[in-house]
This record gives sequence, C-alpha cells and structure tokens, in this order.
Amino acid sequence: MGKICLKCGNELSDNAKFCSKCGSQYEDLKAEEQGEESACQEESKFCSYCGNRISMNAKFCPICGNSLILNNSKQDQMEMQKEDVLKKVKKGVGGFVNTINEMTGQEGNVEIRLKELVSGVLKKHSLAEREELFVCGTEKTTPKESEMVADWPKPWLFSRTFLLFSIVFIGLLIVIVEFGNMNGVPGAMFVGAFTVPFSLVIFFWETNVPRNISIFDVISTFFVGGVFSLISTLLLYDVVGVGELDYIGAILVGIVEEVGKIIVVGHYIKKQNTKYILNGLLLGACVGAGFAVFETAGYAFRVLLYSQDIYYMIKILFLRAVLSIGAHTVWTAIAAGGLVLAKGENEFENHHYYKPQFLKFLVLVIVLHAIWDMPITFGSSIHLVPVLLCIIAITVALILLSSGLRQVSFIADKARRNTFQYTEENTGENDVGGGRKDE
Repeated sequence: MGKICLKCGNELSDNAKFCSKCGSQYEDLKAEEQGEESACQEESKFCSYCGNRISMNAKFCPICGNSLILNNSKQDQMEMQKEDVLKKVKKGVGGFVNTINEMTGQEGNVEIRLKELVSGVLKKHSLAEREELFVCGTEKTTPKESEMVADWPKPWLFSRTFLLFSIVFIGLLIVIVEFGNMNGVPGAMFVGAFTVPFSLVIFFWETNVPRNISIFDVISTFFVGGVFSLISTLLLYDVVGVGELDYIGAILVGIVEEVGKIIVVGHYIKKQNTKYILNGLLLGACVGAGFAVFETAGYAFRVLLYSQDIYYMIKILFLRAVLSIGAHTVWTAIAAGGLVLAKGENEFENHHYYKPQFLKFLVLVIVLHAIWDMPITFGSSIHLVPVLLCIIAITVALILLSSGLRQVSFIADKARRNTFQYTEENTGENDVGGGRKDE
C-alpha cells in the first residue's frame, strides 16, 4: 500500500509529492501532523482500527487509511442512541403517568410535589402539633367543605412512627440475639411485620386533607379490616384452589388476594359513605396494611418453625419490611381510590364493583401483584423486579393523591361559591324596601 493523503484519504504512490485528488502537498501535511503530534501529545487520539496515535484534527489514519470521520460518526451515533433511549424512557414514563391521570378522570399535567411532601419530616414538631393531628375526625374538628384547604400536605408523624417501632424491633432483636432469650421472638415477628405497613397507614392518614377519619377508626380498620381481608381471601382460595406458584398460579394469587381485600374495603367505604379519593386511599391502606402485617408475621413463624433458624427469620422480616413499601398497603390503597372514583357522590352499591373506572385500577394492582409473585429475575438479581414494581405502585398512589387534592380543591371552591351566593341572596332579601329614612 502507498501513502495516504492526510487531508482527503486518497491513496498515493510512494514517490508522490502531491495528492492527485485534492492537490495537497503530502510532505507539508505530514510535517504539520508530526508537529501537532509532538506539540500536543495529550490532545492526540488513537485510530480505532489499528491503534496508531494520530492528531486530533486528522480525518484519516496515515497507517491504515481508515476514515476517522466515520469513527467519530459511530461515537456520535452511540451518543444519539443513548439519547434516544433516554427520550423513549422519559416518553414512556410520561405516557404512563398521563394514562393513570386519565383513569382518574383528571385532565392536564400531573403535579407531584415530592419535595414538599417530605419537607416536614426533618423539622422539629411541638406537642401541640401532635395533639392537633390526633383530634381530627370528630364532629367538632372535621372542617366544613368550604373550610378545607387543598394545599400539598407535609406529613411527618409517619416518620416518627417508623422510628419508634424500629427502635422497639431492634430492642427485641438484642433480647433474642445477644441474650439468647426466645421470649422476644413473638414480639419481634409482629413488630417487624408491623413497622413499615403501619407507618404507611399513618402517612395516608396525614395526607387525608378532609380530616374526617379519626385515628381510632384508622386503627380499627387496620386490625379488623386486616383480619377479615385474610378470612375473605382464604374463602376465595377454597373456591379457586391455587396450586403451584408458577405464572398461572401467580395470576390466580393476584386475583384472589386483591379481590378479597377490596371486598372488605367496600364495607368501610359504604360505612363511611365517602366521596373523597383521599378517604379511599386511607381506608384501602388500612385494610392492605393489616393484611400485610398478619401475612408477614405468619411467614416469619413458618420459616422459624420449619428451618429452626432465627437468623433466617430475621432476614425474611427485614426483606419483607423493605419491599412492603410498595406492596399490599399501596396496592389496596390504589384499588380503593379507584372504587371511590367509580362510586362518586352516590351511596355505595355492589354494582360499583363492576364499573370500568374501578376495574381498570383493580386490574392494574392484580397485574402488579401477579408479576411480583412470578418467578422472574434479571440476571442474578432476584429483587430487581419487586423494586421496580414498588416504584410503579408508589407512582400510581402519588398520582391518585394529586388527583384527590384537586378533587378537594374543586369541592371546597364549589362550597365557598355556594356559601357566598347564599349569603348574598339572604342579605339582598333583608335589604328589600330598606333605605335611609333620615334623608
């Protein structure tokens, strides 16, 4: 092979002084390149074909003759592909968010103020603030619709609840592990299963802007609703008869458990006769959390019973605690929010279970639950799928939270307009025929 023109890449004979294609003098170009290479070694690059060191400005490799423009194009192409992937991911996420928003019946951009939502966690709060939270839900403390404020809430008590029960759990582990006292095992099972789901319940209670459900009702729904959702699920299991937990089995489990829980939630929605999406989220979270606590405690007991390994039991408790952030509690909250949406301002009837608006949310949580139980892995990571499902579930719940706040804002504005109109009409009636008689 002869020489290569460093400007256009044209092949030259060994004794050629000028390029027959572009007319450039080969020696001048070579000297220029050598000078640049010696002067700017740090700025040099390498040919991806032969590995020869070349100047940053070279368009062709003088050794192998391959185009460096093509190399740059490939790099640019790779960068463009990365950008395209990111754009597609962003578009996909945006499309998913818009779809869920449309399912709620809302239009426009979804507003999720995460920063504002967690802004109260690290702040110091007084005893008076705590007492103000715990007195809500009574006849005297529940605000009128015209007095409700639909600003984004700043929950904080849920973090204190989590911290409190985490300390209790750690203390029980010390009793078991350090002192070898097995009397702490039952408590560790329950508290370990209890901490995260109940903290989530407190979160939904704090974000319940209507402030119409008391802490007593929350705890009652949590325990009683949780137990009866277990009973409802077991009755459905007797009918369906789920066998091995394969792909089909996972789908059946998702259907049975989500239907079993929402049946119980329906009772509380009917009892509350609520029209607020935020109420639905709270009641669903209570029932789902109760179900999750008793299920996890049961799993921990079975693991200890069959394996006789206390450390394995603790591992199961930790794992299920972490993953419960986006599991039963949030799934049932989503389904319950959809049920309230389908019900609207009407009294709850069984036919509301069959409304498309609710069924869309129910199918969504069934799919999430089914995929959760399916034997799917990404490489060596067996927990990546649950983590992704948690993110999806939390996102949907936050969209419903945003929708619930917009609903409260609409209801409050409507109530204030009606109050103003009523006041104005009455004032007008009282002033008829009036006037200043001293004039």
